[in-house]
This record gives sequence, structure tokens and C-alpha cells, in this order.
Amino acid sequence: MKISRFLRGALTAALFASPLSSYAAEPVVLHVGDQNYYNIRASVEASGVLKDAPYTVDWKHFQAAAPLAEALQTGSLDLGFLGDSGFLFLAAKQAPVKLIGVSRQNPDTIALLVPKDSPVKTIADLKGKKVAYWPGAWSQQLTLRALEQGGLPENYVDFVKLMPIDAAAALPQGSIDAFPVWEPYISQQIVFSGARPILTAKNLMPGLSAIAASAPSIDSKRQAIADFLGRLKLARAWVDSHTDEYADLWAKKANLDQQVSRHWLRQAHMTVGPVDQQAAADLQSTADFLFKVKALPAPLATAGIIDSSFEQALAN
Repeated sequence: MKISRFLRGALTAALFASPLSSYAAEPVVLHVGDQNYYNIRASVEASGVLKDAPYTVDWKHFQAAAPLAEALQTGSLDLGFLGDSGFLFLAAKQAPVKLIGVSRQNPDTIALLVPKDSPVKTIADLKGKKVAYWPGAWSQQLTLRALEQGGLPENYVDFVKLMPIDAAAALPQGSIDAFPVWEPYISQQIVFSGARPILTAKNLMPGLSAIAASAPSIDSKRQAIADFLGRLKLARAWVDSHTDEYADLWAKKANLDQQVSRHWLRQAHMTVGPVDQQAAADLQSTADFLFKVKALPAPLATAGIIDSSFEQALAN
């Protein structure tokens, strides 16, 4: 009888123990992929939110979304941060990944820029002019959606395929007439060359960023992932209340001018949150758009690539 009560007590204690308490016996490492200008790692480290975390974060840095997506596909990463387009291309290849959260920012931080002295004031003024783009990226989405909204055909402008870093050099030199892009490229152009936006993503496109997870990692590291997401949300809130302090720190890390980082981050208002009904609808809208412009080879139903089970971890 005593043994039976003892066993019942031990089992009860095990069942109701905190899931994170098991990390002490078997340390967990989260492999997290960040990329240029997403500043996930910088915000987490500057805010100190990982202090006393019951796991270790192994940060991996990538220059662009494509190699980060490949690392997610092969299982080298547990979590990765990339644009909605990059995530959708990955999911379309039936990679074992899920969207577990989203990041949003001020839609004015995605814009179509023209040089300071350009006579162009609206999308209609760009007829036959050279507009930079990258296939499937926000630059292509923004321009095509603006043309569609204006009732103009896709061939109304002369698209020039350029990576953002090359387009950033081409705009002030006059090699292109317009540069659709995101931050901090926008602030760089405004601060250093006086470029001006003629339109932004507001009322044109969702501009979601994806928090993607490897499906096997969701199964094996669920508690650690949920805890990390909660701390990331706190980090973003800290950035909003320490904007200039963070902007100056981040400028040093990214080798950017302080004016640029402050111009950007003062208006960015980046947030992280769950894949709610609006985010799910926005993701499907982007997938439909990418198929429409032939960036995706086939229609993609996005409901099956969303995991909403981390909603509580990202709740307010």
C-alpha cells in the first residue's frame, strides 16, 4: 500500500512538473536563423530577454532568404525569419515547415522610391520607365499591385531585374527611374540622396514577415520554441520603448549610419504575433498573387502550412 501511494505521488509530480524543468537534465539548443536587416538577434540581445532562459540559442546569420530557407528545409534550423514570399516558395516545394507566427511593421516601410529631382509623382508617370524588381520579392509585389490598382497593365513599366543592393546604387546614378524596396534601404536613400516615395505598401499589400519552424522541431522542441516566441515579443516591445538607444546600437552592429537607423526605427513599429485570421488571409492573398504573376508554379492553399498552436505564446 505504501509503495502504491509513493508511485502515485511520483507519477502525479511528473505529470504536473513544468515542461521546461526537463531541460536541466537534457539541455536544449534552439538553432535560429536571422538575416540581414531583420535584426531579430540584435533586438533579443539588446533587450536581455534571454537571460535565464532554460535553453541555449545558436544563432545563424544569412545574407538573404534563399539560403535561410534551404537551412530550414534540411533541418539545420529550428526557427527562421524571412519574408512571406520566401516562406511560400519554400512551402510550395513541400518542405517540412510551418508558419507559427508573423511579424508586421508600418506599411510605409515598404515604398516605391524615385530620385529627388524626378518629375514622377504617381505610378501612372512611370510609363516606359525603368523600375527595379526581384522576382517574387516585395519589390515586385508592390509595383504590380500598384499598377493593378491604377488599372494599368503589367508591361506599363520597364522592369529591370536587380538585387536591392545593386538597385540602391543605380537609383542615384540615374540607371533606373524607380526603386521599390523596404527598410533600411528606404532610409538610406532618403537620408543620403534625397529620394522620395511616391507610394507605400499601405492599402496595397500585407508585407508580412514569416516566423517559420521546422515541423520536426515543433514536435521535439515545442516548449522551448513557445518560450522563445514569448521572449521575442518582449524584445520587440523593448525596442519600441528604447528606440534611439537600440537604433544606435544596431547601427554599429550593421555598419550603418546612425541617421539611417534612427530614421527607420522611429517609424518601424515592428510587432510579432500569432497567425490569426487576418494573418492567414493575408498569407493566402500573397500566395494567390505570386501564382498570378507566375512566381509560383501552381496555386497554393496555405491553410495546411499554418500551425496556430503557438497563439498563446504570442498572445498580448
